[in-house]
Amino acid sequence: MESKKRILTGDRTTGKLHLGHYVGSLQNRVKLQAQYETFILLADVQALTTHFENPELIGRSIFDVAIDNLSVGLDPERITLVQQSGVSAIAELTVFYSMLVPVNVLRHNPTIKTEARQYGYNDLTYGFLGYPVSQTADITFCNADLVPVGEDQLPHLELSRKIVRRFNDLYGKGNAILHVPEPLLSDTPRLTGLDGGGKMGKSLGNAIYLADDEATVREKVRNAVTDTNRIAVSDKGNPDVCSVSKYHRAFNPGEYDDICEMCRNARIGCVVCKKNLSDKLNALLFPVRDRRKYYEGHTGLIKEYIYEGTRKANGIGLELMAEVKKAMGISLEQAF
Repeated sequence: MESKKRILTGDRTTGKLHLGHYVGSLQNRVKLQAQYETFILLADVQALTTHFENPELIGRSIFDVAIDNLSVGLDPERITLVQQSGVSAIAELTVFYSMLVPVNVLRHNPTIKTEARQYGYNDLTYGFLGYPVSQTADITFCNADLVPVGEDQLPHLELSRKIVRRFNDLYGKGNAILHVPEPLLSDTPRLTGLDGGGKMGKSLGNAIYLADDEATVREKVRNAVTDTNRIAVSDKGNPDVCSVSKYHRAFNPGEYDDICEMCRNARIGCVVCKKNLSDKLNALLFPVRDRRKYYEGHTGLIKEYIYEGTRKANGIGLELMAEVKKAMGISLEQAF
Protein backbone atom coordinates (compact mmCIF):
# COMPACT_ATOMS: atom_id res chain seq x y z
CA MET A 1 0.00 0.00 0.00
CA GLU A 2 1.42 3.37 -1.05
CA SER A 3 2.02 5.71 1.89
CA LYS A 4 0.36 9.10 1.96
CA LYS A 5 2.33 12.19 1.11
CA ARG A 6 3.10 14.41 4.08
CA ILE A 7 1.90 17.99 4.57
CA LEU A 8 3.34 20.54 7.00
CA THR A 9 1.27 23.59 7.80
CA GLY A 10 0.43 25.58 10.92
CA ASP A 11 -0.15 28.88 12.67
CA ARG A 12 1.83 31.30 14.77
CA THR A 13 0.58 31.30 18.36
CA THR A 14 -0.14 35.01 18.64
CA GLY A 15 -3.84 34.87 19.49
CA LYS A 16 -7.08 33.23 18.45
CA LEU A 17 -7.67 32.57 14.75
CA HIS A 18 -10.19 34.49 12.65
CA LEU A 19 -12.19 34.10 9.45
CA GLY A 20 -9.18 35.18 7.40
CA HIS A 21 -7.35 32.10 8.65
CA TYR A 22 -10.41 29.98 7.92
CA VAL A 23 -10.68 31.14 4.32
CA GLY A 24 -6.93 31.15 3.73
CA SER A 25 -5.98 27.81 5.24
CA LEU A 26 -8.21 26.10 7.81
CA GLN A 27 -11.04 25.05 5.50
CA ASN A 28 -8.47 23.65 3.09
CA ARG A 29 -6.81 21.64 5.89
CA VAL A 30 -10.13 20.00 6.68
CA LYS A 31 -10.46 18.93 3.03
CA LEU A 32 -6.88 17.65 2.81
CA GLN A 33 -6.65 15.70 6.10
CA ALA A 34 -8.04 12.48 4.63
CA GLN A 35 -5.76 12.60 1.59
CA TYR A 36 -2.46 13.50 3.25
CA GLU A 37 -0.55 12.79 6.45
CA THR A 38 -0.97 16.21 8.04
CA PHE A 39 1.25 17.91 10.60
CA ILE A 40 -0.13 21.11 12.18
CA LEU A 41 2.62 23.22 13.70
CA LEU A 42 1.79 25.39 16.72
CA ALA A 43 4.51 27.88 15.84
CA ASP A 44 5.42 29.38 19.20
CA VAL A 45 9.07 30.01 18.24
CA GLN A 46 8.04 31.92 15.13
CA ALA A 47 5.61 33.88 17.30
CA LEU A 48 8.61 35.13 19.27
CA THR A 49 9.93 36.94 16.19
CA THR A 50 7.24 39.60 16.66
CA HIS A 51 5.88 38.96 20.18
CA PHE A 52 8.98 38.13 22.23
CA GLU A 53 7.96 40.77 24.78
CA ASN A 54 4.60 39.10 25.40
CA PRO A 55 5.30 35.50 26.45
CA GLU A 56 1.95 35.21 28.27
CA LEU A 57 0.09 35.70 24.99
CA ILE A 58 2.19 33.08 23.23
CA GLY A 59 1.72 30.50 25.99
CA ARG A 60 -2.03 31.04 26.14
CA SER A 61 -2.32 30.97 22.36
CA ILE A 62 -0.86 27.46 22.08
CA PHE A 63 -4.17 26.16 23.43
CA ASP A 64 -6.25 28.74 21.55
CA VAL A 65 -4.75 27.85 18.18
CA ALA A 66 -5.02 24.11 18.83
CA ILE A 67 -8.70 24.46 19.77
CA ASP A 68 -9.39 26.66 16.73
CA ASN A 69 -7.94 24.00 14.42
CA LEU A 70 -9.96 21.22 16.01
CA SER A 71 -13.13 23.29 16.21
CA VAL A 72 -13.33 23.82 12.45
CA GLY A 73 -13.37 20.05 11.90
CA LEU A 74 -9.80 18.77 11.93
CA ASP A 75 -9.80 15.24 13.30
CA PRO A 76 -7.23 14.62 16.09
CA GLU A 77 -7.10 10.97 15.00
CA ARG A 78 -5.98 12.00 11.53
CA ILE A 79 -3.76 15.03 12.07
CA THR A 80 -0.73 15.58 14.29
CA LEU A 81 -0.56 18.70 16.46
CA VAL A 82 3.05 19.73 17.09
CA GLN A 83 4.40 22.37 19.47
CA GLN A 84 7.28 23.89 17.54
CA SER A 85 9.50 24.65 20.53
CA GLY A 86 9.25 21.03 21.66
CA VAL A 87 10.96 19.59 18.57
CA SER A 88 14.75 19.62 18.96
CA ALA A 89 15.34 18.82 15.27
CA ILE A 90 13.79 22.14 14.25
CA ALA A 91 16.26 24.08 16.38
CA GLU A 92 19.23 22.07 15.11
CA LEU A 93 18.23 22.35 11.45
CA THR A 94 17.73 26.10 11.83
CA VAL A 95 21.37 26.43 12.91
CA PHE A 96 22.67 24.20 10.13
CA TYR A 97 20.65 25.94 7.41
CA SER A 98 21.76 29.37 8.63
CA MET A 99 25.26 28.48 7.43
CA LEU A 100 23.97 28.13 3.87
CA VAL A 101 22.07 31.40 3.43
CA PRO A 102 23.70 34.80 2.73
CA VAL A 103 22.33 37.64 4.85
CA ASN A 104 21.60 39.74 1.75
CA VAL A 105 19.29 37.03 0.44
CA LEU A 106 17.24 37.31 3.62
CA ARG A 107 17.24 41.10 3.53
CA HIS A 108 15.87 41.13 -0.01
CA ASN A 109 13.09 38.62 0.64
CA PRO A 110 9.90 40.54 -0.34
CA THR A 111 7.78 38.92 2.37
CA ILE A 112 10.27 39.94 5.07
CA LYS A 113 10.27 43.51 3.72
CA THR A 114 6.48 43.67 3.75
CA GLU A 115 6.16 42.30 7.28
CA ALA A 116 8.91 44.59 8.58
CA ARG A 117 6.95 47.59 7.27
CA GLN A 118 3.74 46.20 8.75
CA TYR A 119 5.28 45.96 12.23
CA GLY A 120 7.22 49.22 11.89
CA TYR A 121 10.60 47.53 12.32
CA ASN A 122 13.67 49.56 11.40
CA ASP A 123 16.25 47.34 13.10
CA LEU A 124 15.48 43.70 12.41
CA THR A 125 16.29 41.06 14.99
CA TYR A 126 18.31 38.04 13.93
CA GLY A 127 15.26 35.85 14.50
CA PHE A 128 12.93 38.00 12.40
CA LEU A 129 15.40 38.24 9.52
CA GLY A 130 16.01 34.49 9.69
CA TYR A 131 12.31 33.58 9.70
CA PRO A 132 12.56 31.80 6.30
CA VAL A 133 15.48 29.73 7.58
CA SER A 134 13.50 28.62 10.62
CA GLN A 135 10.53 27.93 8.37
CA THR A 136 12.70 25.63 6.24
CA ALA A 137 13.55 23.67 9.39
CA ASP A 138 9.84 23.45 10.23
CA ILE A 139 9.09 21.96 6.84
CA THR A 140 12.00 19.55 6.63
CA PHE A 141 12.26 18.10 10.14
CA CYS A 142 9.58 15.64 9.05
CA ASN A 143 10.59 15.69 5.36
CA ALA A 144 7.25 17.18 4.31
CA ASP A 145 6.38 16.70 0.66
CA LEU A 146 3.89 19.54 0.36
CA VAL A 147 3.29 22.92 1.99
CA PRO A 148 -0.09 24.64 1.56
CA VAL A 149 0.63 28.33 0.88
CA GLY A 150 -0.92 31.49 -0.46
CA GLU A 151 0.83 33.53 -3.12
CA ASP A 152 2.28 35.91 -0.51
CA GLN A 153 4.20 33.00 1.07
CA LEU A 154 5.70 31.69 -2.16
CA PRO A 155 8.96 33.71 -1.77
CA HIS A 156 9.49 32.07 1.65
CA LEU A 157 8.88 28.61 0.25
CA GLU A 158 11.09 29.19 -2.77
CA LEU A 159 13.93 30.12 -0.44
CA SER A 160 13.26 26.93 1.52
CA ARG A 161 13.48 24.94 -1.68
CA LYS A 162 16.82 26.57 -2.51
CA ILE A 163 18.19 25.79 0.97
CA VAL A 164 17.15 22.15 0.68
CA ARG A 165 18.64 21.78 -2.78
CA ARG A 166 21.90 23.36 -1.62
CA PHE A 167 22.04 21.02 1.39
CA ASN A 168 21.45 17.98 -0.81
CA ASP A 169 24.07 19.15 -3.31
CA LEU A 170 26.66 19.70 -0.58
CA TYR A 171 26.07 16.64 1.55
CA GLY A 172 23.90 14.20 -0.36
CA LYS A 173 26.65 12.62 -2.49
CA GLY A 174 24.14 11.95 -5.22
CA ASN A 175 21.29 11.09 -2.83
CA ALA A 176 18.56 13.46 -1.73
CA ILE A 177 18.61 13.37 2.07
CA LEU A 178 15.89 16.00 2.30
CA HIS A 179 12.70 16.22 0.27
CA VAL A 180 12.41 19.40 -1.78
CA PRO A 181 9.01 20.70 -0.62
CA GLU A 182 6.41 21.49 -3.25
CA PRO A 183 3.84 24.29 -2.83
CA LEU A 184 0.19 23.37 -2.60
CA LEU A 185 -1.12 26.71 -3.78
CA SER A 186 -4.45 27.98 -2.55
CA ASP A 187 -6.45 30.06 -5.02
CA THR A 188 -8.60 31.55 -2.25
CA PRO A 189 -8.44 35.38 -2.25
CA ARG A 190 -7.21 37.08 0.91
CA LEU A 191 -10.03 38.25 3.14
CA THR A 192 -9.82 41.95 3.96
CA GLY A 193 -10.63 43.51 7.30
CA LEU A 194 -14.05 44.79 8.30
CA ASP A 195 -12.63 48.31 8.32
CA GLY A 196 -12.27 48.24 4.55
CA GLY A 197 -8.52 48.67 4.77
CA GLY A 198 -5.90 46.01 4.22
CA LYS A 199 -5.84 42.42 5.34
CA MET A 200 -7.67 41.05 8.35
CA GLY A 201 -5.23 40.92 11.24
CA LYS A 202 -5.13 39.94 14.90
CA SER A 203 -3.48 43.23 15.85
CA LEU A 204 -5.66 45.47 13.66
CA GLY A 205 -9.01 45.08 15.45
CA ASN A 206 -10.83 44.36 12.19
CA ALA A 207 -11.45 40.63 12.45
CA ILE A 208 -14.26 38.19 13.17
CA TYR A 209 -12.83 35.40 15.29
CA LEU A 210 -13.83 31.76 15.15
CA ALA A 211 -14.48 32.08 18.89
CA ASP A 212 -16.92 35.01 18.53
CA ASP A 213 -20.48 34.34 19.68
CA GLU A 214 -23.57 35.07 17.60
CA ALA A 215 -24.21 38.53 19.03
CA THR A 216 -20.58 39.59 18.57
CA VAL A 217 -20.62 38.52 14.92
CA ARG A 218 -23.79 40.54 14.29
CA GLU A 219 -22.34 43.60 15.99
CA LYS A 220 -19.08 43.43 14.07
CA VAL A 221 -20.87 43.03 10.74
CA ARG A 222 -23.26 45.86 11.61
CA ASN A 223 -20.28 48.18 12.07
CA ALA A 224 -18.41 47.01 8.98
CA VAL A 225 -17.41 49.65 6.42
CA THR A 226 -19.43 49.68 3.22
CA ASP A 227 -19.46 52.12 0.28
CA THR A 228 -18.87 55.44 2.08
CA ASN A 229 -20.40 57.36 -0.86
CA ARG A 230 -23.73 55.63 -0.39
CA ILE A 231 -25.77 57.65 2.08
CA ALA A 232 -29.39 56.60 1.46
CA VAL A 233 -30.95 53.31 0.38
CA SER A 234 -31.99 55.01 -2.85
CA ASP A 235 -28.33 55.74 -3.70
CA LYS A 236 -26.68 53.30 -6.05
CA GLY A 237 -23.80 51.47 -4.38
CA ASN A 238 -20.43 50.14 -5.49
CA PRO A 239 -19.79 46.59 -4.20
CA ASP A 240 -16.19 46.77 -5.41
CA VAL A 241 -15.29 49.12 -2.52
CA CYS A 242 -17.50 47.46 0.11
CA SER A 243 -15.95 45.13 2.68
CA VAL A 244 -19.30 43.39 3.27
CA SER A 245 -19.44 42.50 -0.43
CA LYS A 246 -16.10 40.71 -0.15
CA TYR A 247 -17.46 38.61 2.73
CA HIS A 248 -20.53 37.69 0.70
CA ARG A 249 -18.21 36.54 -2.07
CA ALA A 250 -16.32 34.28 0.36
CA PHE A 251 -19.19 32.98 2.49
CA ASN A 252 -22.32 33.48 0.39
CA PRO A 253 -21.24 32.75 -3.20
CA GLY A 254 -24.68 31.56 -4.29
CA GLU A 255 -26.21 34.99 -3.69
CA TYR A 256 -23.13 37.12 -4.35
CA ASP A 257 -23.89 38.16 -7.94
CA ASP A 258 -27.52 38.99 -7.15
CA ILE A 259 -26.56 41.04 -4.08
CA CYS A 260 -24.00 43.01 -6.08
CA GLU A 261 -26.53 43.66 -8.85
CA MET A 262 -29.17 44.82 -6.34
CA CYS A 263 -26.64 47.08 -4.62
CA ARG A 264 -25.61 48.73 -7.88
CA ASN A 265 -29.25 49.40 -8.70
CA ALA A 266 -30.28 50.54 -5.18
CA ARG A 267 -32.62 47.59 -4.68
CA ILE A 268 -31.07 46.47 -1.37
CA GLY A 269 -29.89 48.53 1.57
CA CYS A 270 -26.81 48.00 3.71
CA VAL A 271 -28.83 46.98 6.77
CA VAL A 272 -30.53 44.10 4.94
CA CYS A 273 -27.28 43.15 3.21
CA LYS A 274 -25.44 43.01 6.54
CA LYS A 275 -28.18 40.97 8.21
CA ASN A 276 -27.99 38.45 5.39
CA LEU A 277 -24.21 38.17 5.86
CA SER A 278 -24.53 37.80 9.65
CA ASP A 279 -26.98 34.94 9.16
CA LYS A 280 -24.58 33.16 6.79
CA LEU A 281 -21.58 33.62 9.08
CA ASN A 282 -23.40 32.42 12.17
CA ALA A 283 -24.71 29.37 10.29
CA LEU A 284 -21.09 28.56 9.41
CA LEU A 285 -19.91 29.07 12.98
CA PHE A 286 -22.68 27.16 14.81
CA PRO A 287 -20.97 23.74 14.53
CA VAL A 288 -17.59 25.37 15.21
CA ARG A 289 -18.96 26.76 18.48
CA ASP A 290 -20.35 23.36 19.47
CA ARG A 291 -16.98 21.69 18.97
CA ARG A 292 -15.22 24.56 20.73
CA LYS A 293 -17.49 24.18 23.75
CA TYR A 294 -16.58 20.51 23.97
CA TYR A 295 -12.83 21.09 23.73
CA GLU A 296 -12.87 24.01 26.15
CA GLY A 297 -14.44 21.61 28.64
CA HIS A 298 -11.71 19.03 27.97
CA THR A 299 -8.47 21.00 28.04
CA GLY A 300 -6.66 17.92 29.34
CA LEU A 301 -7.51 16.22 26.06
CA ILE A 302 -6.00 19.13 24.10
CA LYS A 303 -2.84 18.90 26.19
CA GLU A 304 -2.64 15.17 25.47
CA TYR A 305 -3.05 15.72 21.71
CA ILE A 306 -0.25 18.30 21.70
CA TYR A 307 2.01 16.21 23.92
CA GLU A 308 1.57 13.04 21.87
CA GLY A 309 1.88 14.87 18.58
CA THR A 310 5.08 16.58 19.68
CA ARG A 311 6.47 13.27 20.95
CA LYS A 312 5.76 11.69 17.56
CA ALA A 313 7.35 14.65 15.78
CA ASN A 314 10.46 14.39 17.95
CA GLY A 315 10.86 10.73 17.04
CA ILE A 316 10.64 11.53 13.33
CA GLY A 317 13.03 14.46 13.74
CA LEU A 318 15.63 12.44 15.62
CA GLU A 319 15.71 9.83 12.87
CA LEU A 320 16.24 12.51 10.25
CA MET A 321 18.93 14.27 12.30
CA ALA A 322 20.93 11.05 12.49
CA GLU A 323 21.02 11.00 8.69
CA VAL A 324 21.72 14.73 8.43
CA LYS A 325 24.63 14.68 10.86
CA LYS A 326 26.11 11.61 9.24
CA ALA A 327 25.93 13.28 5.83
CA MET A 328 27.55 16.43 7.24
CA GLY A 329 30.35 14.42 8.85
CA ILE A 330 29.55 15.55 12.37
CA SER A 331 28.10 12.33 13.71
CA LEU A 332 29.96 11.28 16.87
CA GLU A 333 30.32 7.75 15.48
CA GLN A 334 32.39 9.14 12.61
CA ALA A 335 34.88 10.73 14.97
CA PHE A 336 36.23 7.33 16.09
